Amino acid sequence: MVRVLVILLLLAITTQVDAEEFSFDEADLEKKIWHLGGYAEARPGLNLLDKDAAQTRLRYYGRQVDDLLVDFNGKLLLEGSLEKDWAKLFVQPSLDYTNTRLNNYLKLSWYEAWLQAKPNDHLKLLVGKKSLKWGKGYAWNPVAFFDRPKSPDDPELSLEGYWLATADFIRSFNGPLQTVAFTPILLPQDRDLNSDFGTSDAVNWGGKLYLLLYDTDIDLIIRGKGSRNTAYGLDFSRNLTTNFELHGELAWQVGNQRQVIGTSGQRAIVTDDALSWLVGLRYLTEQDTTWIVEYYRNGTGYTKNEMETYFQQVEQGWATWQSSNNPTGLQQLGQNQAYTRQAAMRDYLYARVSQKEPFDILYLTPAVTAIANLQDQSLSLAPELVYTGITNLELRLKGTATIGPDRSEFGEKAADARIELRVRYYF
Repeated sequence: MVRVLVILLLLAITTQVDAEEFSFDEADLEKKIWHLGGYAEARPGLNLLDKDAAQTRLRYYGRQVDDLLVDFNGKLLLEGSLEKDWAKLFVQPSLDYTNTRLNNYLKLSWYEAWLQAKPNDHLKLLVGKKSLKWGKGYAWNPVAFFDRPKSPDDPELSLEGYWLATADFIRSFNGPLQTVAFTPILLPQDRDLNSDFGTSDAVNWGGKLYLLLYDTDIDLIIRGKGSRNTAYGLDFSRNLTTNFELHGELAWQVGNQRQVIGTSGQRAIVTDDALSWLVGLRYLTEQDTTWIVEYYRNGTGYTKNEMETYFQQVEQGWATWQSSNNPTGLQQLGQNQAYTRQAAMRDYLYARVSQKEPFDILYLTPAVTAIANLQDQSLSLAPELVYTGITNLELRLKGTATIGPDRSEFGEKAADARIELRVRYYF
């Protein structure tokens, strides 16, 4: 299907280019029906390794590594669209290159590839691969039931979507209720299609009801039982003043399952209902300083005791490896990615402040981001500088320090510090 979409796009572009060679209609020149763009990115990084950290031991046991590790990441992301009358075709392939101590690969992914029809202003139909971007949170989106989780370290990165079919039914009114929109969704899953969405073959269903009520954006969201369990969500966003926005999310997942490692190394599946919620604000000062603050309660995460038990098991696995050269314990622990995922625990505070063109230095934006785990008092701190003074070129220098005691989330990260340069060229 992806190949067919690409071929159609290329044929349409070729046809349009040929037509423009013989047409001098100013209206046609002003609005092209096709678009090609994207960016190329190089991102070298330097890591200061903590050799005693749990993640270092799980990743690098049996390997000789230095205190300083260099890695290189590259990306070529393209966007192509073809739009005519009521139909639109969009594709977004991404070619990623990674060269680290553990991996060296080139991977092509289709982030998006969809066809949309808009017969009128009240109806849109879409089929293909798409990232829905549901939720109002900046760093986290607990109500994004049909999206891959974004990274709070870099929330604005493009994400790979899922193959699905959806629609938008939109109505506008006069009065306190200004807009109503209903978005049903079908997402099939098996071993060949959306294979990482769940473990059982199913056609997953859900939807979103959007309301613009008293100048407040509100979404009511549901995911039916299928490859994943039933989930209900609510989010809102409201501008209290021109420069001050308040937002929040609430997600209830029925029968959520977590794999928990016990004190003897045994594994158990814990099933319970999980309530997650987020509240945050965004404030822009008169001096062009932007503040973003969010508190996130992750009901699907691990407790402090559960995470400490996991770190104890890593320590025991390491001791066994050192004494008997038996890596079985470390291998089994390394296969459980739930403990090492982003926001694996329960309580987090996110804060980011950025200043546009300080001291009248044109095109320069410094920023600092802090992510604090409130359960174990560990912290990630990331200052950065972004420069956009060269046409179509963006330069970002970013450093990250992870701070925390032993057996804490950020204290057991593989790198105590990291510095990277991102060079991104848009075309």
